[in-house]
Amino acid sequence: MTEPTPDTRTPYDVAVLFEQELSALDAQQLTSLHEGLDDPVVYHLLLPVEDAAATMATSLGVLGGADLAMPDARSIGDIDQAVTEAGQDALSRSIDLVVAAGKTDTTARGALTRDDPVNALADLVTQVGAEEAIILTTSHVFSSFFHVDWASRAERKLDVPTLHLIEHESFDAQSSGAGEGASLI
Repeated sequence: MTEPTPDTRTPYDVAVLFEQELSALDAQQLTSLHEGLDDPVVYHLLLPVEDAAATMATSLGVLGGADLAMPDARSIGDIDQAVTEAGQDALSRSIDLVVAAGKTDTTARGALTRDDPVNALADLVTQVGAEEAIILTTSHVFSSFFHVDWASRAERKLDVPTLHLIEHESFDAQSSGAGEGASLI
């Protein structure tokens, strides 16, 4: 009996920052971008989650400053745990969709981050040696206009090609003007 020949192809690593759980359409479109590659593709998915204590402190500061008391640390911990669990569930489902939509040698890995999303993406690109970065967000017209959105910030920070796509919107809608649009940055 002969042993199988090991796969010596170099994986093509893609860092993907996304804002909310991917849909089947998102996964199909994401993997379709790499259909012509002979090498196996590894998608490194990165999903930001909120830090409950920081969000609570900011919200209370806006509402009433020091006059409002912070909630009990245990309740903030419970909120953080719930946010992390929901994020992990969304990440797991997104990984499954990407693997199902990809070629037979497609791999997807994922992580949650509480750090600044663009800084976390830059760290991920460096860590895995990604050849490209893809950012999937909902439309943020105001922040895009002032170039403070994730895609604009990533363009200034990353040394790899970066593609910005709108989540849950087909390529046709993004390119025809019927949707919010996509941009190569």
